[in-house]
Amino acid sequence: MRRLARPFLYTTGFAAVGGGVLYYSYRPRNIPGADSAVVPPPGYGAEGHFRPPRFPKVKGRANQIADLKRSGGSNGADGLLNLINGESQNDADIYDLLIIGGGATGAGVALDAATRGLKVAVVERDDFSSGTSSKSTKLVHGGVRYLEKAVWELDYNQYALVREALRERSYFLETAPHLSMWLPIMLPLDKWWKAPYYWAGTKFYDLLAGAEGIESSYFLTRSKALDAFPMLKKTDLVGALVYYDGAHNDSRMNVSLAMTAALYGSTVVNHIEVTGLEKDVTGKLCGARVKDLVQEKNGKKPEEFTIRAKGVINATGPFTDSIRQMDDPNVKEIVAPSSGVHVILPGYYSPQKMGLIDPKTSDGRVIFFLPWQGNTIAGTTDAPTKISQNPVAQEEEIDWILSEIRHYLSPDINVRRGDVLAAWSGIRPLVKDPSAKNTESLVRNHLINVSPSGLLTCAGGKWTTYRQMAEECVDEAISKFGLQPKPYPNAPDVSGTKMVDDGAQLDGSCQTHQVKLIGAHGFSKTLFINLIQHFGVETDVAKHLTESYGDRAWTVAALSSPTEQRFPVRGVKISPLYPFIDGEVRYAVRHEYAQTAVDVLARRTRLAFLNAQAALEALPKVIDIMATELKWDHQRKDIEWKDTVAFLESMGLPKSKLTATRKQVEAGKLSFADSIEYKMYSRHDQPNDELESDLKGNPTLKRDSPAER
Repeated sequence: MRRLARPFLYTTGFAAVGGGVLYYSYRPRNIPGADSAVVPPPGYGAEGHFRPPRFPKVKGRANQIADLKRSGGSNGADGLLNLINGESQNDADIYDLLIIGGGATGAGVALDAATRGLKVAVVERDDFSSGTSSKSTKLVHGGVRYLEKAVWELDYNQYALVREALRERSYFLETAPHLSMWLPIMLPLDKWWKAPYYWAGTKFYDLLAGAEGIESSYFLTRSKALDAFPMLKKTDLVGALVYYDGAHNDSRMNVSLAMTAALYGSTVVNHIEVTGLEKDVTGKLCGARVKDLVQEKNGKKPEEFTIRAKGVINATGPFTDSIRQMDDPNVKEIVAPSSGVHVILPGYYSPQKMGLIDPKTSDGRVIFFLPWQGNTIAGTTDAPTKISQNPVAQEEEIDWILSEIRHYLSPDINVRRGDVLAAWSGIRPLVKDPSAKNTESLVRNHLINVSPSGLLTCAGGKWTTYRQMAEECVDEAISKFGLQPKPYPNAPDVSGTKMVDDGAQLDGSCQTHQVKLIGAHGFSKTLFINLIQHFGVETDVAKHLTESYGDRAWTVAALSSPTEQRFPVRGVKISPLYPFIDGEVRYAVRHEYAQTAVDVLARRTRLAFLNAQAALEALPKVIDIMATELKWDHQRKDIEWKDTVAFLESMGLPKSKLTATRKQVEAGKLSFADSIEYKMYSRHDQPNDELESDLKGNPTLKRDSPAER
């Protein structure tokens, strides 16, 4: 009996363990971001008429600026004298918090504070997401490479960072499902011994994600890997592992955070520059002096005025030290800027639904190769740099990325410099802790520091953990500045349907993990179909609108022009190569505080990031639409042209195009005969079984020619 019992127990045990593993891997899951829409799409009322959604609107920019002025005294600069003399304006007009910086951190802090019932103002010198926040790798991830370090170095802090990021990843996809998505990422294997090593690592990553995870990682044989990613190099390939992470549209996420904060009562204004900080008679910060840069663009002398607040937060990313030095000119710098370059390649370089990671490049760095907005994004580099507003990607950094790509793509694919559609450099604000014993060592995650005068600085971190950073920052502000958070029972009807009480959970504590952003309530994976059926827009346009604006796509489509064609019925593209339409420009101006053509081309649409030359070609149309909306004169239109072309240099626009005039672009006479792209194709041969230039030999298309490198 014992001889029979032992094998039976072993068999039962193995079956139970195997069954448990199988169940864990294939169990039904509630995938974050994949739920049905909170509210249904618009339909027809009892009387038979279509009922479009009626979304709440943010205050106009002029009204927001009036609120800022009111906090420091309605007489503008006269309010400054009252401040210094200790005279009080109306206390109800004074802000609890003034946040300097409208990137991911600043906008996140604004939304957190506003939903805790605090009175908040945000000012941004340029535009929301104009700096580092729009120049990320577009991933929302825990960081598999950080997990590897945590294991090998037995570093609990690295482990905690990964765990925190995985939790925040799920909140990301719950609160903004239209702007974020799950993306499978392939890790090619060139040695069999790497399979169990990386399999264990990705399974540990799945395990850490727990309920916040989605599909489990899995192994692909060589043939399956090539089927999923046909561009891979076959040499030495033995298989691949695939794990899941999040991806998002970074600048649209940033703009949505700012606009949601504005709906919840924050005063949010871009293109407002802080010129100085104000202190009361005790030496404590009590506000800031600012000026409106839009007035300068309109040919007027900008009025300087004062904003008064109980607490001031510095959330300016790479420019953190410039604000700290306004507070104390002798303060030691804490930002160690690092350049991260990315390049954009055509979509045929990668599958539409599969990314790739190279964990060990030639110099030990990690490089991602991901589908994004119909193109392919590759990066990033990591090198010390100087701080500038619009850094330009250096040629050697672009060449390094292309060289690394060649290592894992098939030799049949010629990775050419001329295929680079855009290239940009983002500045990572790595920070040192001024209160640490070793003030030269970099902070692993983010830093929150309060100066003797009360300047609260929040710096460092990454996109994935912006919400956690904001929560900790607001907690510190409430403690240091003696603020009184309170419930928000009369929250705005963000969904525009009166079907959701967004204020129900707002009890004065941090609730941003469940505050849905503008556009999220009515979004579903099938919303684009409703848009096509009602407005007659093209399928690719409808998908783009719903994945960029969520339920606000109804308003964007309504703002688009009729085409006067059989189909599509509405939506005139600003570039024939991409699904961006004229309605987006009007929506950006009316509902998202877009004030310049760069705001639209780079941060509201992503055309400048996807294709610098296509952005140049779309520029006349964008300027004309904005001129109608904002009543620009010819002088302002000329300024917009010059400023935007200069900006496009930082997006990789070839130097030969930097002198382009509007007339040349509109007439289609912009010469590119001196560009690499011109020499990459046979452009003038007549139709024939074999092109004449191939028969005679085209000197510009030889293997070693500049066009083919």
